[in-house]
Amino acid sequence: MRENYGNIKFRAEAVDWPFKAYLDYMDNTSDESPLYLFDHLFVEKMILTVGTNGDYCVPECFRQDLFASLGEDRPDSRWLIIGPERSGSTFHKDPNATSAWNAVIRGSKFWIMFPTSRAYPPPPGVYVSEDQSEVTSPLSIAEWLLEFHAEARATPGCVEGICHAGEVLHVPSGWWHLVVNLSPSIAITQNFVPQAHLPEVLAFLEDKPDQVSGFKKEVADPYGLFLQRMKEQHPELLQEAFQQLELAKEGRKRKWDELVKGHDEHEALNDDSNGFSFGFGDADEDDVP
Repeated sequence: MRENYGNIKFRAEAVDWPFKAYLDYMDNTSDESPLYLFDHLFVEKMILTVGTNGDYCVPECFRQDLFASLGEDRPDSRWLIIGPERSGSTFHKDPNATSAWNAVIRGSKFWIMFPTSRAYPPPPGVYVSEDQSEVTSPLSIAEWLLEFHAEARATPGCVEGICHAGEVLHVPSGWWHLVVNLSPSIAITQNFVPQAHLPEVLAFLEDKPDQVSGFKKEVADPYGLFLQRMKEQHPELLQEAFQQLELAKEGRKRKWDELVKGHDEHEALNDDSNGFSFGFGDADEDDVP
């Protein structure tokens, strides 16, 4: 890669590096949290062909991708990831409620993941704003591992493991994940929208427009555009997704009504005006019925 792409610039954090300069940095860094090469234009820069007979192809089980209906208007979706030992990503969710796959080409990566639902809190040491637009966690991966790894392992829903070269990991929509390179590593990752998580993506695009990312500036209304393309190309899937969203909404309303009803009944039971009350006598009374 050094010989073929050494003078091509790739994005590492917020800096565009000539690839040979980044490789020199990888070989010599002693940083606790090394800079991580994470480039979404690698296919174009390296003039790669993606497909069954190309330079690489999407694993068959991840090929359903409803964001493909957007064509050239789809948000950023694939990245080349390269980094030395200790580099990685702190806890985050993938953008726009998408799912992802991550294929390790060289090296090894440690992953720790948590599902997102009302039944599970955020990962230990991770603090999220009410609308989930801001995430606060320790400054480095090493700091988090030292302070919270043991607690995380005992937290319901925790999944962890190591991916080696030739292995592919699936990150479901909405899952928190942290990843750190255990050795110098190269990987390719891609975000996608399977039918199973279409409702979550639709809800995210509609309800959290300020958190939508990766679209070109010319796409003023990502939700509206995706809705239009789905109506044209996959109307049955879109209808089914809306039905699932409606059922989920009705389920949340039913639970709320049950909570309110239970509260009202409890208040009525303890209302003296109903002619009945339940309680203990004063602490100094001798006779207890």
